[in-house]
Amino acid sequence: MIPTRRKALRKELRSARRALTPAQQKQASRRLFRQLAKHPMFVRSRHIALYLANDGEIDPILLLRHALRLGKTCYLPVLKRWPRGSMGFQRIHKHQQWTRNRFGITEPRASISSQTQPWRLDMVLMPLVGFDVQGNRLGMGGGFYDRTFAYLRQRQTWLAPSLIGLAHDCQKLDRLPVESWDIPLDGIISDAECLMFKRA
Repeated sequence: MIPTRRKALRKELRSARRALTPAQQKQASRRLFRQLAKHPMFVRSRHIALYLANDGEIDPILLLRHALRLGKTCYLPVLKRWPRGSMGFQRIHKHQQWTRNRFGITEPRASISSQTQPWRLDMVLMPLVGFDVQGNRLGMGGGFYDRTFAYLRQRQTWLAPSLIGLAHDCQKLDRLPVESWDIPLDGIISDAECLMFKRA
């Protein structure tokens, strides 16, 4: 029953974020920037992973540009050819070359020498389809982030990075159906609020 419910929610919430006008998207991006730019977690982070907005996702581009101006090292996700369901994080630079992955999403042209291990990141700002106030995230269904950060289930051993979901306020639900493999977030920041969770 949960997979069917999640599939229906995914369709509904993706439609909601795609229905936002370009003006609403720009305004949401600016509000997101104001929420995050002075947040202590962002200020102290030196290695930050972000994403390029797609399919109506809230856009962190202002924050990416700001982080680069501050001299922070920024990374974007890249899909790995092998194993097929895996993802890496590639450092971006001024003369970055771009390509499209198998989902048609723009990403840096792969360069193993420019990639880093996920536990070397301080902060990961990730997209989501839906979220709830308990810190649960509904993604696109590919499981890339959950597989990449599965090691964080062992919080006594692994603490980095902090996982922060970014979203439009219209993607908020009272409670999401959760699967055993879902990795809870350390925080969720939308254009309307900032939610932080203390993990054991």
